[in-house]
Amino acid sequence: MADGVALYDLSPALHLMLLGVLIALAPLGWIWLRQQRAPMPQRLAALTVLTLFLTFDLVLFGAFTRLTDSGLGCPDWPGCYGAASPRGAHAQISQAQAAMPTGPVTHTKAWIEMVHRYLASGVGVLILVLAWVSWLRRRELPVHPLWPMVTLVWVCVQGAFGALTVTMKLQPIIVTLHLMGGLVLLALLCRQAMAYSHAHRGLAPLAISPGLRSMLAASFGLLWLQVALGGWVSTNYAVLACTTFPTCQGSWWPAMDFQAGFELWRELGRTGSGEHITFAALTAIHYVHRLVAYALLPLLVVLGWRLSHAGLSRPGRWMIVGAVWQLVTGLSNVVLGWPLVAAVAHTGGAAALVVIFTWAWYGSRAAQAVPRSQGVAAEVRP
Repeated sequence: MADGVALYDLSPALHLMLLGVLIALAPLGWIWLRQQRAPMPQRLAALTVLTLFLTFDLVLFGAFTRLTDSGLGCPDWPGCYGAASPRGAHAQISQAQAAMPTGPVTHTKAWIEMVHRYLASGVGVLILVLAWVSWLRRRELPVHPLWPMVTLVWVCVQGAFGALTVTMKLQPIIVTLHLMGGLVLLALLCRQAMAYSHAHRGLAPLAISPGLRSMLAASFGLLWLQVALGGWVSTNYAVLACTTFPTCQGSWWPAMDFQAGFELWRELGRTGSGEHITFAALTAIHYVHRLVAYALLPLLVVLGWRLSHAGLSRPGRWMIVGAVWQLVTGLSNVVLGWPLVAAVAHTGGAAALVVIFTWAWYGSRAAQAVPRSQGVAAEVRP
């Protein structure tokens, strides 16, 4: 129980599931009408791309929910004070809002939180349809059925983390993992969309040099680290710990408490011992994210340029655009006082870069080295 509200109230779960089905019927009907004469692989390809797009939108709306402090707009899960919508919890929300007009529970925040849950349930239904149909038609599809099945399992894990986000009162590690899980979902869907695209166009992964492939892998790993650090900055509200650039608080190395800042298992705004988190800890969280950005952004530009000249021109160019986008939106958050538009755009840029990297990774393979003896023979061959 929390404030007289059961943390887990499964009574409105059926209503939420039914609403998810109704939301999913719109994109399913649209695909059916546009692709009614197309073979099943082409229909599933279109549905996969549409689900990828809607999942990207869901990640953005999740960021909007977090940044408007609406994550506890309904303090129970999956409903709102035991109701399927804030309309059924009007009295309880009004009472909470009257007690704390700018607190976590208001009518606006409750609707934002529930709309996020509604959209998530709709995406979940679409992923369920993809997994079900892919399994039934597995012999005629270019996508191995394991991919949509893993995606289905992962979206269920995401749902569990969504519940923990509420029941554990926005604990930073849970919220960060929930964000990371959404980006993993994007990567899984992008992988499937690429498999359909390659099969439809008769393409194979492009051979690139082993060195460039290794650079791509290392950069992708560094991107995931930076996304995790960015989520940690956002969920700890550490963006405004540094409001100047390139220095922080007028110093190149301000006072920082790394141990407290990166103590993972703790409540929001508290240390593991229950004390209020210090400004030095928040500064450490912010500055580490900034330091990694100094390494990652130039690397993305160089990698994008090299990919463009290796035949992967489209993901290479978009990688450079993504790097510039992240630089501009990140600076806007710092010098403009964390405006909502820039904050959501920064999250969107990170999500787009995950898709771009997945596109580049599964659109390429390491070229096989030519044995030295064959190379010599080729040189002396008339």
